[in-house]
Amino acid sequence: MTSAVAALIVAAGRGLRAGAGSPKQYRQLGGVPVLCRTLAPFLAESRIGTVLVVTGAGDGERYDDAIGQLPESVRTRLAAPVEGGETRQDSVRAGLEALAAAGFTGSVLVHDAARPFVSPTLIERALAASAEHAAAIPALAVTDTVKRIDTTGQIEETLPREQLVSVQTPQAFAFQPLLAAHRAAYAAAADGFTDDSAIMEWAGHRVATFAGDPMNLKLTYAEDFELTERRFARPLVTRTGTGYDVHAFAEGDHVWLGGIRIPHSRGVTAHSDGDVALHALTDAVLGALADGDIGSHFPPSDPQWRGASSDRFLAFAAERVHQRGGRIDHLDLTIVCEGPKIGPHRDAIRARIAAIAGLRLDQVGTKATTSERLGFTGRGEGLAALATATIRLPEPE
Repeated sequence: MTSAVAALIVAAGRGLRAGAGSPKQYRQLGGVPVLCRTLAPFLAESRIGTVLVVTGAGDGERYDDAIGQLPESVRTRLAAPVEGGETRQDSVRAGLEALAAAGFTGSVLVHDAARPFVSPTLIERALAASAEHAAAIPALAVTDTVKRIDTTGQIEETLPREQLVSVQTPQAFAFQPLLAAHRAAYAAAADGFTDDSAIMEWAGHRVATFAGDPMNLKLTYAEDFELTERRFARPLVTRTGTGYDVHAFAEGDHVWLGGIRIPHSRGVTAHSDGDVALHALTDAVLGALADGDIGSHFPPSDPQWRGASSDRFLAFAAERVHQRGGRIDHLDLTIVCEGPKIGPHRDAIRARIAAIAGLRLDQVGTKATTSERLGFTGRGEGLAALATATIRLPEPE
């Protein structure tokens, strides 16, 4: 296993506090299993090479039914699931041991399946933190007053909230130190840890923090499902957006189109990877949302986006739809150029776009044409793309 980053999704819990019924990770939320919503942004992130789910004993059929609702184009990126243990700590260790057995040695993001609103932006922060720290976790400032109570419920003290944070997942770790910490805790019969950063603290490691996301809610109680279902219960209104992008040719030996690297006699002039197809699609989705454009979210003046893979932009836009309780119905793309030839790569482009946006293949249309030797594309000076996105959003209250 050579991928530099793996995502370990912990889905072995029973979710007893969420009330009667199936474990919460397999319950429907807006007509989609919680686990599918959780997996989608990890599967869309190209820098995550391995996505491994740790399941509960006897959950094989539930797991198969749930992931069967994911588009086939992304389902193939999932590693075979691993059975967890009695506690979350046992389950994470089982997942880590499975990765170790496969020869994995990179960084790992550990995420709870019961957090289905994890965003591409938060995953991006976790990835960035994993490149700098052996252990880093998303944290939110505590805004409520926090008090310590005794066994009778009487207040003992008021804690200074300026030094307190609440923590979330995904938590980012260097794989080998986390594996060693889990093994050491198991050997010492040290248990009761509620997250993996606590195990790293116990093992003597420093744990950094990065900005969490207030929308990254954890489904714990039945009331959590009732509250979040309201986001999906309102009638959905169809909205359409369009996008257009163009890049001039420059020195180089390839171009990126629809997330696929295509050999060519020229490259393009661009701040990111110059993928006109994904840029146009991103603007189309953002336009349907009335949520600015690609430049407002990923300004070319910001050096962090220099050379960036454009699949991150489309994944971000798609997640914005999901965060608002909506869904993407269809993406349509037209590429305009004299070269390179698109036909041999059409199916790969279509499949990659579907994977990034978390769609079925039949929800993505891809076409290519020339401009009959007219204009800058006809003169072979560059290439362009036009896109349309059809989405549905909950009707405003």
